Amino acid sequence: MAGTRLDVALTPEIEALLAADAVVAVGVSGGKDSQAVALAVARHLDAIGHQGPRVLVHADLGRVEWQDSMAVCERLAQHLGWELIVVRRAAGDMLDRWESRWTSRSQAYIDLETVKLTLPWATPAMRFCTSELKVAPISSALRKRFPTGAIISVDGVRAQESPARAKKPISSPSTKLTRRGHVGVNWHAILHQSTDDVFAAISAAGLAPHIAYRVHGSTRVSCNFCIMGSLPDLTIAANLEEHHESYLAMVDLECRSTFAFQGSRWLGDVAPYRLTGDLRVRLEAAKTAAAERRAAEATIPAELLFDSKGWPTFVPDPAQAELLADARRRVGSAVGLPVRFTDAAAIRHRYAELLDLRQAKAA
Repeated sequence: MAGTRLDVALTPEIEALLAADAVVAVGVSGGKDSQAVALAVARHLDAIGHQGPRVLVHADLGRVEWQDSMAVCERLAQHLGWELIVVRRAAGDMLDRWESRWTSRSQAYIDLETVKLTLPWATPAMRFCTSELKVAPISSALRKRFPTGAIISVDGVRAQESPARAKKPISSPSTKLTRRGHVGVNWHAILHQSTDDVFAAISAAGLAPHIAYRVHGSTRVSCNFCIMGSLPDLTIAANLEEHHESYLAMVDLECRSTFAFQGSRWLGDVAPYRLTGDLRVRLEAAKTAAAERRAAEATIPAELLFDSKGWPTFVPDPAQAELLADARRRVGSAVGLPVRFTDAAAIRHRYAELLDLRQAKAA
């Protein structure tokens, strides 16, 4: 690996664990940062004479995965001479997760187990896409493969990517990899490297970056349609035939749920010319329904919302209950849900029922 090389960021804890030949597992997505961090860490391990196990781990996201992602990971594994472990969420891929979330959350609304209708998508503040599709299956696989000994989980997080990432420490405890008597640690080994450094390191190793960067001009590689993706990146993905099926499926879910994929940005608006005529009509109807849903929910008194654990705190009076009942009727009509508890008496009875249930569970 001659030429431009990235230096890894170290802490005394990481140095001690590496000296003790801890397991080193590098998470690789196919993106530039995971390529670069694997190259940098491999070079460092060779330099210090590390003798412990080394593996690459890739979480396959299913239908929302770029086709080139697995190939990039396989070429990297071959280049390094490391094993590539591929994991998948047992309950289905990312599209399955969004669909199941919509099914469960809309049913919760129907049954008044939540006061406001919940969106199916992950958000930057609620990234279950990462925690459930990547972190959980990767951690499970590593715990099974290495039941004893320290495990260092490496990723390509870089400070340049966002203010939040700039605040991250070089290393931190990993609760999901810590087993009784055996520690797990996260290591952001190229935290302070630049994007230019990353691409230069990949080139110096004689490897090609993901096709999304070098051919299509994308700035990031994750899901083909990422909740944090820019409009240019979403547009690039939408125009590729390999993503057409997932694009239509996601726009269909926007239409059924009345929730835009990215807050106020509808995925269907990214490439409307890729939609069928029927889907374009449904998308416009969904936008109208979304406005009606938001207007209805804006009338709900804040005190009627459930607490952080998902429970009501009191039984509303008749006037409060009627406000909520009216909102539920309007939301049900707009979204097309067979909503229950749509009059004041039913609302008050349901709140009392939930309060009793909460008390019983606590007891």
